[in-house]
Amino acid sequence: MRLKKRRVAAHPFPCNPGYAEPMPPATFRCVSPFTGQPIAREHRIAPPDEVDSVCLAAAEAFEWLWAQPRGRRVALLRGIADSIAALGESLLTIASEETGLSVPRLAGERDRTIFTLRMFADAVADGSCFRPAFDAANPGRAALPKPDLRRVLVPLGPVAVFGASNFPLAYSTAGGDTASALAAGCPVVVKGHPLHPGTGEMVAAAVGEAVRSAGCHHGVFAYLPCGGGGERELAIGQELVTHPAIAAVGFTGSFKGGMALHKLAGARASPIPVFAEMGSINPVFILPDALAREGAAIAQKLFGSFTNSNGQMCTKPGLVIVQGGPGAEAFAEVLAALVNSAPAQTMLSDRIRSSFLSRLHDVGEVPGVDAVARSRPSPDSGIYQPAILLRTAAATLSRFPTLHDECFGPAMILVVCRDAEEMQRAAANMPGALAAAIFAAESDHAVAQPLTAALVRRVGRLVFNGLTTGVEVSPAMVHGGPYPATNQPHTTAVGIMALERWCRPVCYQNAPEGLLAGELR
Repeated sequence: MRLKKRRVAAHPFPCNPGYAEPMPPATFRCVSPFTGQPIAREHRIAPPDEVDSVCLAAAEAFEWLWAQPRGRRVALLRGIADSIAALGESLLTIASEETGLSVPRLAGERDRTIFTLRMFADAVADGSCFRPAFDAANPGRAALPKPDLRRVLVPLGPVAVFGASNFPLAYSTAGGDTASALAAGCPVVVKGHPLHPGTGEMVAAAVGEAVRSAGCHHGVFAYLPCGGGGERELAIGQELVTHPAIAAVGFTGSFKGGMALHKLAGARASPIPVFAEMGSINPVFILPDALAREGAAIAQKLFGSFTNSNGQMCTKPGLVIVQGGPGAEAFAEVLAALVNSAPAQTMLSDRIRSSFLSRLHDVGEVPGVDAVARSRPSPDSGIYQPAILLRTAAATLSRFPTLHDECFGPAMILVVCRDAEEMQRAAANMPGALAAAIFAAESDHAVAQPLTAALVRRVGRLVFNGLTTGVEVSPAMVHGGPYPATNQPHTTAVGIMALERWCRPVCYQNAPEGLLAGELR
């Protein structure tokens, strides 16, 4: 489809390179989880013509970027990493104020974001991430001459990125989706997240500075401020996904939101792919000998995992499955004591807390599910929520599918099985998940073997003697999984392979040397 070109000024607004309209009157303020009150800073809301302008600029930038050597992208990615690092503690302070997450947790997230950008810069410089393949010609082959064939991944086009509420740095404005899309050669348009607008604007300004320093087209990156609730907040996402310049979408968030974007993109005249990371139950299986030997230590680790960031992590363990007996009861007592003595923590927003409580009510209505521990009460002000430990039997888990659904927040269900066979059935009935874990002593391996076989078919990552939280940024990492954890089970949102989401393979046949893509010369 030919896109009507419009002239777009270079950098009139530091948080949105490439947009020249004056600031509109529509603004919003986000709420601090610590106080429950609006933060003084006001943030504007992108009008419809801004969505159109930045998407058209991204289409122009895609043509420009296609003609550039890989070194331009390498310089851009490294420049973004340096610009974010230069923001210092002020970025962490604002991010903590907006999300209620601790500064140390956010410092680790910032460092992870910087590492991700530099990892993709190194991958682009190397070039092997584009999977070049060569099949030499054989003109003398009988009965037909064999042509020269060369395959490589090429970028799809401008990518729309929807950031996550719970990762304001690593999965938002300049997080993994943005880094991998830019590495692939795709311009990026970010829909700013309404729960951390100040953080998003700071990072967007840093990216804009890197775009200028690398000498890139201004449409290579754009940030659309969004928030305030109501029709406009929803409309910005719809306008972005349906804009003809957008070639793919990256989303991290709820199942409902991800599938809504998936359907919207599929209904376009020219459908485009949506790569949605959604909800996940992330089961943990603790086998009998591991439980007997290290039950208390595992309980400590599990408590830290499911209450990390108050349970607001996509890799949070939602189910822990054990075989009944004295070891299981001792384990349950330690875990319950840890939960009972813990303080309530902040939730990201009142809307997320309300959704959590609604989901918790649904779980609590299931006959045979009991609450066995609850953290200390919440403070009188702010958006806080105590952690909750529930317990049920494996037979109840198999009868009520709702127990397999994610409960985004500080809740976990302890599932007690009668024997190894019931544990195997629980694994076989698990829905698609981002991750699962098995704790097994060497003497448990006979039971662990069929569990492993069942879970590998249902998860993107299987952890042994560890927890599902903590996703290492590595070329070998897979952060994805079968539906309903994602809608694209063959992909990953973390690691070098994340770049391939924004590409498609092209084969050059008998191409003259001067007309080949750079990766194939």
